[in-house]
Amino acid sequence: MPRAHREFAALLAALSGLLGAAGIAAGADLGSGPAVQEREVQPTPRSWTFSLTPYSWLSGLDGHTTVKGRTTDIDASPFEVLEHLNGVPWMSYGEARLGRFALYGDIVYAPLGVGASTTRTFGGATLDASLGVDVQQTIAEVGAIYEVAGWRSGSLFGYGGGSTAIDVLAGARYWRQDVEVRLALSATLDTSGLSLSGSRAIARAGDVEWVDPLVGLRLRHQLAPGHELVLRGDVGGFDAGSTFSWNVLGAYSWQFATHAGVTYSGVIGYRALAVDFEKGSGRTRYEYDAVQHGPLIGLTASF
Repeated sequence: MPRAHREFAALLAALSGLLGAAGIAAGADLGSGPAVQEREVQPTPRSWTFSLTPYSWLSGLDGHTTVKGRTTDIDASPFEVLEHLNGVPWMSYGEARLGRFALYGDIVYAPLGVGASTTRTFGGATLDASLGVDVQQTIAEVGAIYEVAGWRSGSLFGYGGGSTAIDVLAGARYWRQDVEVRLALSATLDTSGLSLSGSRAIARAGDVEWVDPLVGLRLRHQLAPGHELVLRGDVGGFDAGSTFSWNVLGAYSWQFATHAGVTYSGVIGYRALAVDFEKGSGRTRYEYDAVQHGPLIGLTASF
């Protein structure tokens, strides 16, 4: 074969090799590479996390209640309320979170019996004192939370940097109450609408239920790994259920154990919950305007 032909054939072979290599490279750019490598660079899907916190809220009561038109002042410390529990209370908080979004629920069942210091003038009759007030109360709250801001903070006490987050929340708080006021009989007492028992007159409200819409804010600050401070406040009612209600909470939690994929944390804090609800008039009037406040302690399981 002439030299020119040999050189031309060699050139064709070189060009074929280059085209073949380019074809392999082009194929890789179009996604023909190993699928496992592409899966490795995909972000890990987010998953739900859950926490459950049974807690004990040692709360006192300050305010007044009106049952069957009779208004009684209430002023009881947390320890006085504890001494007169009429049953076993139950309190728990649960939260399910996915990224910035969370759903939560809170239940408080408290059968309280407290002393009542003063009964006011009503319907032309006056009593100097009442014997006490029993409040069977269930409060159930559900809502949604969304984290609107978050940032990292500097180191604290020699630990690594912490973080701070601000959440907005909206939901509804269901109230169910059965209030009974025990009054001392007197010559001037109008007993219409009351139940008589020996030397006592009893005013019973029966079951009273309502639902308050609510909105609020929550701040979560990580003091150090496993140590978190939570501040929360909300307002509700707006005449949709009660006239007005508010709730504030400050709590500190610390992790102390992890077992079988579950992290356990202790919780201590202070909570105040107030509501002003009224309905009816005259002898059918019911009103509950009180602040329930006191320290709390709980145990959180997170998984």
